Amino acid sequence: MSEQTEEKNEEQTITEHATEEEMAQAMAQAMAEQEQADVMKEHEQTILSSTVSDAVFQDLSKDEQLSEEHFKRELDFILDIPLDISVELGRTKLIINELLQLGQGSVIELNKLAGELLEIYVNGKLLARGEAVVVNEKFGVRLTDIISPLERVKQLA
Repeated sequence: MSEQTEEKNEEQTITEHATEEEMAQAMAQAMAEQEQADVMKEHEQTILSSTVSDAVFQDLSKDEQLSEEHFKRELDFILDIPLDISVELGRTKLIINELLQLGQGSVIELNKLAGELLEIYVNGKLLARGEAVVVNEKFGVRLTDIISPLERVKQLA
């Protein structure tokens, strides 16, 4: 039995030595990695300190004048863009046969009641509602309700 005990003690000693060697190697590797990281950090700080310079600020009062002029030019450009405005009295659906049978004096029933507000579209998007008026013997629309930006966004969804 003593031989078996000695063999176990010897195996345990060998295992302890192997574990100590592994730990020593792991510590040496960790120290080498830390040293390499320190060298890299020092190198980065050297590069950063060599590229730092004083900040130079421009006179903002001149920029304000330039931006106002620029804004006015941009606004003038936008003001010249043509838009397609249409007013809708009402809508209906017809089949082709009904459309072909229309003639002078035919009546088409629309989906709106008399006196309801007309819809004003700009480039196909609802912008406002209004009522029909006659001005200098021509039809016109008096705006009574402008669609809020929030409602316009909801219509896009």
